Amino acid sequence: MPAKESKSPCVECKDAEAVLTVRKRQLCSSCFKYFLSTKVFRRMEKYNKPPRDHNTLVPQLLLPLSLGVSSSTLLYMLDTELHRRLANAHTKKPYNLQVLVIEPSTISPSDAPYDKNYEALQAAFPMHTYTRVPFHNIFEYVPDMKEIMLEYAGPQFTDDASMDAEKRLAAFRATITTPTSKSDLDQVLLTRLVVGFAKKTGCDTVLWGDSDSRLAAKTLAGAAKGRGASLTWQVSDGMSPWGMGFEFPSRDLSKTELEQFATCCPELAYIIIPERPVSENILTKNLSIDELMMRYVLTQGEKYRGIMSNVSRTANKLQSTSETESTKCTLCGALVGNVQGNDSAIAASIDNQSSQFCYGCLRSRPEVINN
Repeated sequence: MPAKESKSPCVECKDAEAVLTVRKRQLCSSCFKYFLSTKVFRRMEKYNKPPRDHNTLVPQLLLPLSLGVSSSTLLYMLDTELHRRLANAHTKKPYNLQVLVIEPSTISPSDAPYDKNYEALQAAFPMHTYTRVPFHNIFEYVPDMKEIMLEYAGPQFTDDASMDAEKRLAAFRATITTPTSKSDLDQVLLTRLVVGFAKKTGCDTVLWGDSDSRLAAKTLAGAAKGRGASLTWQVSDGMSPWGMGFEFPSRDLSKTELEQFATCCPELAYIIIPERPVSENILTKNLSIDELMMRYVLTQGEKYRGIMSNVSRTANKLQSTSETESTKCTLCGALVGNVQGNDSAIAASIDNQSSQFCYGCLRSRPEVINN
């Protein structure tokens, strides 16, 4: 008896029923996962070559995991590919992957600790090394954090070293009042914490889980916040100001595609923290520039996919300016005075510490916000 024909066969394998449509291609679950994964594998090719001799050190890669859909699906793809390669008894492990989870509840106190998600993460992908740290561990991994806080917050801020690290960081973050500046500062501090951890643990490169949608939003927001000069490492593959390589393996995939991918992976259902739906009743003035740009990209990205992709691709072609150690921003590492004329205009109205910060950081300082 002839096999029953599929009403909508997968365009790749021709056997299974198509369940998802990606880029106008109807695919079954397996082919869909493979199609998206190959986009990431191409970005990881240089790391997938095992060392030729025993004297060559295996690359140490760090994946900061927010427990969101993008970084979690990236971990799933990397883990799957490593298992596939190691199935060959003669293949050596091409790289070691360390996973860093910065406890979300220490970033946003309204969130509860995600102990079960973290346990599920370790159980699902036991091959890798995991570390879970609170946000305030930045004092441990960024030794000059005390000096940075005092210089950035200005003379009205006093750092009480007798308090525990959590209260010290909370007091510093409280000096920033606007949504955009709060979000901007937190992103910088999180990056510094990740880089500090990577250096202390001997990692060579940080693998960020940002999707194409996220990179497009970061590009638009960075330009709006005066951080255009730092886009060369915020959204581009290459070297960061701290001598640590940054890579974005998921840069060819949209957030919607990664969300679809996650639905095909039962393990991720216990790991990913669902995003809170953004209420339409929230006033625009109460949203940060980063939130506004992400909302714009997600709503318009499906209509104009090519345009949104070109935003991050164009930024990825930017080349960093030649910098000396003395020209780097004390806080974020960007070039000081990256926007001609603007930095001096702000610095003249504040204090002599302003010469240590770039234009983007100067715009968020408490003196500027409150004046």
